[in-house]
Amino acid sequence: MIRLGTRGSPLALCQARLVAERLERAGTTVSIVPMRTEGDRRLDAHLGAIGGKGLFVREIEEALLVGMIDVAVHSLKDLPAELPAGICLAAYPEREDARDVLVAREGGGLEDLPTGAAIGTSSPRRGAITRSLRPDLVVVPVRGNVDTRLRKLAAGECDAVILAAAGLRRLGLSPPHARPLDPEVFVPAVGQGILGIEARRDDARTLAVVDRLDDRGTRCRAIAERACLARLGASCATPLAAHAAPREIAFVEKIPKTRSGKIMRRVLRAWDLGQPVGDISTMEE
Repeated sequence: MIRLGTRGSPLALCQARLVAERLERAGTTVSIVPMRTEGDRRLDAHLGAIGGKGLFVREIEEALLVGMIDVAVHSLKDLPAELPAGICLAAYPEREDARDVLVAREGGGLEDLPTGAAIGTSSPRRGAITRSLRPDLVVVPVRGNVDTRLRKLAAGECDAVILAAAGLRRLGLSPPHARPLDPEVFVPAVGQGILGIEARRDDARTLAVVDRLDDRGTRCRAIAERACLARLGASCATPLAAHAAPREIAFVEKIPKTRSGKIMRRVLRAWDLGQPVGDISTMEE
């Protein structure tokens, strides 16, 4: 039997069930072990101030290391670039839609929102790209699971929210006025739409079982995007975007340092067809 650890949010449990079902179809018995993480307990705090996205995976990884669970299923975009010693990313199932989606109460796209409209997101990346495209809009923090954010939108706390297309699809949600955002303009987060399945490096039996879930194309994209994350030394507070396509390995969007008011821009676009793209240039405005 494989004990599968996951967060207890509706989306995390849905993702865990997707993995469990595939393992069970291959003849493996699976037990899902929901866990509450520090990030789940402190939903009202700013992630950058309390330790970042690693707070959503730390307890699960600790349980994996001590043998309480055999594998852990995460949204890959929640995983820091560096994993704890003894843990590896054993499999990457086929990627879901990597795009972001704008859900506006009155409909339309980002370009249709009126000046001063409030965009709900707590993602530094989404906030930074929104400000670069529409500096006349107001970005307001909105945390919580997908249903919570949609309820806040309906209650009028903001005029639109930006969500991951993958999360909506996995939950079977089709909110009215949802409009996908062009990934070449609104570049997705590293690993967005990909599930990362962690296991212990020394657990040969489990590694062999979960390897059958691995999609080689998704693995290549995940490795390329996470290499960008590691190379830039980015954290959850860094508004970094990188998206790998079959022949266009990565492009990194504008990275405004919005808190200080100073804007840093690192490589507005970089296409890599298997060759180095050179050093990252930096300029201040």
